[in-house]
Amino acid sequence: GIGGAFQYGLQVSIINSPAEFIKSFIRETWLKRYSSSPSEEMITLMWSFIVSIHSIGGLLGSLSAGYLSVRFGRKKSMLFANIPALLSAALMGFSRLCGSFEMIIAGRLLSGVCGGLALNIHLMYAGECAPRTLRGQVAVTTSTAIAIGKFVGFALGLREVLGVDALWPILMAANALPALVQLLTLPFFPDSPRYLLIDKKDKEGCI
Repeated sequence: GIGGAFQYGLQVSIINSPAEFIKSFIRETWLKRYSSSPSEEMITLMWSFIVSIHSIGGLLGSLSAGYLSVRFGRKKSMLFANIPALLSAALMGFSRLCGSFEMIIAGRLLSGVCGGLALNIHLMYAGECAPRTLRGQVAVTTSTAIAIGKFVGFALGLREVLGVDALWPILMAANALPALVQLLTLPFFPDSPRYLLIDKKDKEGCI
């Protein structure tokens, strides 16, 4: 679940802490570009867009999860979900350095795509790989991973950790770490028996 439902939980909670810092960044960037201060309504609009575009990305990811899981398999699709996660981390992590709040918007969209993909395929992959007697317990790990992701997001956002003005880009890029962990570990896992038998017609691989 580290690269699955955990990613969703992390991205849902991590955006709360740096709200004022990102608004200040939007204000500063706007002033440098256009030599005028943006209105509070414009800042609120941009901030709302940054928060809500994650859901649009989640919708796109969820809609493509079914096709990708059949076309490439559950495991490869889970690995593929790490690509938008790493891209979003890079965009958000370097947004301040590049002086672009648009990079935060694009990063949030991609993190939503990752969350939508990972959340759906994680549940599918874990359920299909679990022994029949443990299937219910394994399915619950999705909810557990979401809860742990939310907790880690809130913990990282504390002032004593990364919730300060100088470190908020690192906080926003924190989803790169679980993506890297999954990229290094998931290739050693088996593919889903159901996928191998029904979609690939590989009875020996399934057994």
